[in-house]
Amino acid sequence: MESTRSNLQAVGLPPNSERKFPHEFSGGQRQRIGIARALTMEPELIVLDEPVSNLDVSIRSQILNLLKDIQEARQLSYLLISHDMASVEYMSHRIGVMYLGRLVEVGTAEAVTTRPLHPYTATLVAAATSPGRTPPWQLPLIGEVPSPLDTPPGCAFHPRCPYAMPVCHQDRPVLSEVEPQRWTACHLYPDHIETIDKGGNGAASPPSAAAEDAG
Repeated sequence: MESTRSNLQAVGLPPNSERKFPHEFSGGQRQRIGIARALTMEPELIVLDEPVSNLDVSIRSQILNLLKDIQEARQLSYLLISHDMASVEYMSHRIGVMYLGRLVEVGTAEAVTTRPLHPYTATLVAAATSPGRTPPWQLPLIGEVPSPLDTPPGCAFHPRCPYAMPVCHQDRPVLSEVEPQRWTACHLYPDHIETIDKGGNGAASPPSAAAEDAG
């Protein structure tokens, strides 16, 4: 019981919280209870699967700051799974970006969020870019996300990518180190990345133009 009280206090819950019923806690408090439950096992690694997705913005920042404080105090490692690139950037040292179950980019948090290599990563970064800042790439997504049960041949992102070339429709790109400590799975590298328009004027090159330039 003493360990339970200690962990509840560590996540910022008031004294005697262990005597309350679940319906007496707010959404943010319930999230803190979930963190406290994980701490009871004294883990070295905690998997955080969308830890703040259902919380208000103000509560999100409190939970993320709490997680960082606990990580520093207890020397924990986190594996954070999230669609919120802003939260990922704030919490992470390294980022791996997945599309339809496959890694498309890996690198340090700073590198991935300031200089994305893969077009899909670039769309995530652009979506999380605050007003008044210009994202590194500005490109429109085409179409809908394919079914993970019936992924397209070649690069799974090619039906939505404005830079898709013929090879993207046929061959699945391999995750390769294209810069020191930077990996991406994209046929634009190393030969075609300098030929594309990343949307500096607010528009991406049409797929046909990108394919012709790359050809």
